[in-house]
Amino acid sequence: MKLTINIFLAILLTFNSLVFAAPKREQDLKKFAPSEKSWKAADKMLKKMSVEEKVGQLIQIGINARFINQDSDFYQDLVRQVRENKIGGIILFGAPMYETVHLVNRMQENAEIPLLIALDAETGIGMRFMDAANFPWNMAVAATGNPEYARKMGVITGREAKAMGILQVYAPVLDVNNNADNPVINVRSYGEDPETVARFGAAFIEGVQSQGVIATAKHFPGHGDTDVDSHRGLPIINVSRDRLDKLELVPFRKAIESGVASIMVAHIGLPQIDATEIKPLKNAIRVDTDEEVITENATVPATLSPKIQTEILRKELGFKGLIVTDAMSMSGLTLYVSQEEAGVQAFLAGADLLEKPADTDAMIRGLREAVKSGRISEARLNESVRKILAWKFELGLFKQKITPLDQIDKIVSNRETHALAEEIANKAVTLVKNDENLIPLDKSKRVFLLGISNGFDGEMTSVALTRFLRENGVKFGSIVLQENSSTEQIERAREGANKADVVIAAMYGRVRSGAKNSVGLPDSGVNILRELLAKNKKVVGVSFGNPYILGAFPDLKTYVVAYGDMTTLQRASARSVFGMLDTNGKLPISLPGLYPRGIGIQMSSTK
Repeated sequence: MKLTINIFLAILLTFNSLVFAAPKREQDLKKFAPSEKSWKAADKMLKKMSVEEKVGQLIQIGINARFINQDSDFYQDLVRQVRENKIGGIILFGAPMYETVHLVNRMQENAEIPLLIALDAETGIGMRFMDAANFPWNMAVAATGNPEYARKMGVITGREAKAMGILQVYAPVLDVNNNADNPVINVRSYGEDPETVARFGAAFIEGVQSQGVIATAKHFPGHGDTDVDSHRGLPIINVSRDRLDKLELVPFRKAIESGVASIMVAHIGLPQIDATEIKPLKNAIRVDTDEEVITENATVPATLSPKIQTEILRKELGFKGLIVTDAMSMSGLTLYVSQEEAGVQAFLAGADLLEKPADTDAMIRGLREAVKSGRISEARLNESVRKILAWKFELGLFKQKITPLDQIDKIVSNRETHALAEEIANKAVTLVKNDENLIPLDKSKRVFLLGISNGFDGEMTSVALTRFLRENGVKFGSIVLQENSSTEQIERAREGANKADVVIAAMYGRVRSGAKNSVGLPDSGVNILRELLAKNKKVVGVSFGNPYILGAFPDLKTYVVAYGDMTTLQRASARSVFGMLDTNGKLPISLPGLYPRGIGIQMSSTK
């Protein structure tokens, strides 16, 4: 009897493994689209809808959910957006999981037409939900050389999103990061080679959509070759159409061929594609009044360009899915166009969904007036609303719009999720330089961990790294320096580093969208590191973010790239440094003037 049970369990485990591991056939993936039944249901509903109801379906507001009493202004305004403005969806940002699902359920109860819930989930749902597991960034996934990791990531991301009632994922990033000074894409990209980005992106899309969740390729037509963050200003990419075809558009073509259901359009000006000039508003809505970037001779962003959305994306590339704008509250747009006008122009350019207005009431007012005046034809309005409704029917929202709370802890962040995140991290860590043969590092050495962070989370920044050192018997001291570190802290760091045998310079130059020092490091830590290198101190540099940071420290003789500060990457990099892990990662990008793409010293574990 025992033998029979064991055989049965073995068969079951094998079956589950095959179901998870076997990719869907390409033709199956392309079938992820509204069925004829869904289109008919959408047509029937569309006939009964008022202009106000139709306009509302175009809008997707953004919220940071939390526990909130129903008497509160926040809650009441949210209900008003659902009931009166009849919004079509919500995009969720950082929040606790249960509070988020509960609040969304409340809003679904108030919605006559179910809401389509979306989430930025480039590293899984843990990118936004504090209690969920976080996968490594895309560049780390590409550093493994194995697109199957991207597909498995997509499967889990889709499954966990669905368990939270989220049926549209704003991922993957398909930007080709070929600009080392890019402050907003960087490690969010799969790399600088368009074919690699296309291959890994298509795998992720396949995984997400296999779970019945919409994947969204972004940021069309490509945000990789910019040195301006579109959250803070309007990037200009002054390249020809031929260059776009050979580089930026390659991953998007592949995504469309693979059946991606949605594409996000970026706030990026392309003067050689659409030379329409725009000028900053006198009373612009700004993200940061002291640091805002304004391009005086700017050209219309892709979000407002019919040439880019309708002519290229729709007609030339043949995309038939949902076009969604990047957040309409970003300075790349708000510096130049009012919210009333921005919604109208983006919609007329070809967009179906208008994400996260800075002023929802103003945007809806502008759209309603444009329909009333005839500027927006009802036929054009119906075209997008019909598509949105068909997807809502196809996704099953009209059958079940309320998400059960009791399923979340059965699905989200299970052992499979954690195991995959750990495996990707272990395969991603890349040893770029080992000129002094410091790696593998001797655990008997006195180590000082010099953390240099562009955030404001203090010692919490390196907690995973310090815990690893402590658990493995390493004698060490540590400090994390950030922009607001005191003179006393800086001196303590200098003293501790000088006394140590080896300094591990943990460089947390993390991508922080909209931040003025995104991917950079504060002077306090940079100055000490340069002092140490000038003295020929033994230093192991580890980048827990921006891999290009080596360019600022040409004298650094030992350099490891972890691509992010996720707990898994911090542990994996520590294992690599101390020779406890096979180091197999290869750079998906080149380090200008230093190393080509594909470099990575292969080192076997000594343990």
